[in-house]
Amino acid sequence: MEYFLEMKNITKSFPGVKVLDDVTLRVRAGEVHALMGENGAGKSTLMKILMGIYKADEGSILINGSPVTIQNPRDAMGKGISMMHQELNTVLDMDAAENIFIGREPQKSKLLNLIDREKMLEDTHKYFKELEIGIDPKAPMRSLSVAQMQLVEIVKAISADSKIIVMDEPTSAITEKEAVILFRQIERLKKQGVAIIYISHKMDEIFKISDTITVLRDGRLICTKPACELTDNELIRFMVGREITEIYPKEESSPGQVIMEVKNISRGRLVKDVSFRLRAGEVLGIAGLVGAGRSELAETIFGLYPKTGGEILLDGKKINIKHPRDAIEHKIALITEDRKLTGLNLSANVKENISLAALSSLAKFGVIDQKQESAAANRYIKELGIKTPSENTAVNKLSGGNQQKVVLAKWLLADPSIIILDEPTRGIDVGSKRDIYLLINGLAKQGKAIILISSEMPEVMGISDRILVMCEGMVTGEISRRDFSQELIMKYASLRKGEQPA
Repeated sequence: MEYFLEMKNITKSFPGVKVLDDVTLRVRAGEVHALMGENGAGKSTLMKILMGIYKADEGSILINGSPVTIQNPRDAMGKGISMMHQELNTVLDMDAAENIFIGREPQKSKLLNLIDREKMLEDTHKYFKELEIGIDPKAPMRSLSVAQMQLVEIVKAISADSKIIVMDEPTSAITEKEAVILFRQIERLKKQGVAIIYISHKMDEIFKISDTITVLRDGRLICTKPACELTDNELIRFMVGREITEIYPKEESSPGQVIMEVKNISRGRLVKDVSFRLRAGEVLGIAGLVGAGRSELAETIFGLYPKTGGEILLDGKKINIKHPRDAIEHKIALITEDRKLTGLNLSANVKENISLAALSSLAKFGVIDQKQESAAANRYIKELGIKTPSENTAVNKLSGGNQQKVVLAKWLLADPSIIILDEPTRGIDVGSKRDIYLLINGLAKQGKAIILISSEMPEVMGISDRILVMCEGMVTGEISRRDFSQELIMKYASLRKGEQPA
């Protein structure tokens, strides 16, 4: 049998829109089959049909040549299919081990339905050790960072002993070091005959690990080709239907005066004695491995968590930020790394999300001016190219890239002077990424000071003027643009403070 999995002529519509139109996907056992396309192309919908989350309107699914009907995710798992979702699917009030084995817990006695917790913890520890993951199996998910949650999801998918594994943006929140470990596991799974469907917007890793690439655009199949027959530019053209000549459109900048100075900021063991200066019109990149303290530093500056030492100066004057509202009053914005968990109100519409951080400027005597709010929302919908039927569309109906633009619009409406961007392009397509890079360039030209935290080294090097590298909560290196290199960043990212790269 040439193909282990076949999804034939799949069509799916939601009210008012056809999401998939006669799409066929064929995957061999023991291959990595990349599924590519912009946000909204239909990739996740196709995979949710495979997992039984959605039902196709038309089409069929065959496994090992036999037609199958997949009723729900549990049925999919029973047929040997598992999926690592782009949007983290964790149970926050359970620990790491419980999340990995949820629905398939080892049992002491099937008759009494008693869970063998010791075996669950032991197996989790074994998987963590094999993948070089430093997480306590008993750690509550709520206590973990987004990157650590992503690592738990990776283990959950790999440990399910499936014959088909869907990996939807598995490296979106982890750094290159963790990605290398994942790729080694993928090679091991390939040798065992596992079919892997791999969805990612990171072009370099697609060509590194893929055997075959299928491209969707606007819900239609554009092509299926061996990865070795495609170039970066050809793949981008198939995905977006046009040429994108430069992924990182960095422009020369002339940073102005120091707008913010961080002196010896600490937050327990997570952030240790960090100091830096930020200039108006500058893009300051912050790089480092998972657990380096990058997001924790941003959260401390923004007042999400109290600092245990140090001070922050704006325009030379010491300020006291105890709460995010204090940061907002001082014209500081934070775009968090998880747009769905902390960036958006998913039960609200586009307009309500855009106005969220600037309600005081849109209200008279405590009542929101609906016309002014609508005008502001539509202005940013137009300026940022947010693809939405209207400002009244529920924000959870938008693609990931457009949701991220809504988060950006929310903060731009508040007119901040300092913008902290934590993984601003996580899980979004190459076209939307470039739109955000152009926006960052434009904001820097306006004199905004920008801190960019990114796990993608090509990204942080592509659009930063200067890079700070963190390791174990400390700044271990500072690199000027003329000296940028992935090797130097990795050397600093693996150092303790005071050590020098070899």
